[in-house]
Amino acid sequence: MLDEVGRIVVKIAGRDAGFKGVVVNSLGGGRVLVTGPPGLTGLRRRAINVMHILPTPYRVEIKRDASDEEVVKALESSGLIDYVKKRADVSRW
Repeated sequence: MLDEVGRIVVKIAGRDAGFKGVVVNSLGGGRVLVTGPPGLTGLRRRAINVMHILPTPYRVEIKRDASDEEVVKALESSGLIDYVKKRADVSRW
């Protein structure tokens, strides 16, 4: 479920803790490629260990390795843009 392309996740560790993002690709070895996109949530596209994210029940329909523009369009069409913008309450330290 964590490596499912299009799954909306919350980063729970590191300086980006609390930011929401979308899984864009599964890289194997317990890592996924996640993007915010940065202009929307502040989360940059990067490889993240699956132990540092929590899945949400929400998912958007995107293709593997979708661009940030495609992710924004999918979030708008699914009505989840406001949900993703709001930062989750996660302890950063």
